[in-house]
Amino acid sequence: MPSSALYGIDLTMTDGSTKSFGEFRGHPVLVVNVASKCGFTPQYAGLEALYGRYAEEGLVVLGMPCNQFMGQEPGNDGEIAAFCSRTFGVTFPLMAKGDVRGKDQHPLYRQLTTFRTGLLPGLVKWNFEKFLVSRDGEVVARFAPTVEPDAPEVIAAIEDALAQDAA
Repeated sequence: MPSSALYGIDLTMTDGSTKSFGEFRGHPVLVVNVASKCGFTPQYAGLEALYGRYAEEGLVVLGMPCNQFMGQEPGNDGEIAAFCSRTFGVTFPLMAKGDVRGKDQHPLYRQLTTFRTGLLPGLVKWNFEKFLVSRDGEVVARFAPTVEPDAPEVIAAIEDALAQDAA
């Protein structure tokens, strides 16, 4: 798949605005499907810490709320954004709630899950699965929900992606 495939995908954000994933060209992006009533929800704090630590170097953390796993994201976009801001101080961009698998799978996740990286090929298995997209639009790492945002392997992958020159 050409690296440009991700860059043509439109994103609706929780505030109703639209972006293109192409706006992130030249930046590593950590894409995470998130939920506010999940055992992994405290990872929001770690994701925000990553964003705070590496944003000036170019890292983007992009969250996509998803309600596909045991109804753990029941809120609407405004409620989700307010919860994330109030509870975890989230400042990284959040997309509108969507599906990460199935017939209504968001086009971003349709593309992300076609990359064969590491031990987690194919479908998203649960909330807080993490995809690291390089500066040139390739998925370079994928992490299970149980892998914390500050895990050494996540930090190493982010630092490697930040060290790569933009294509």
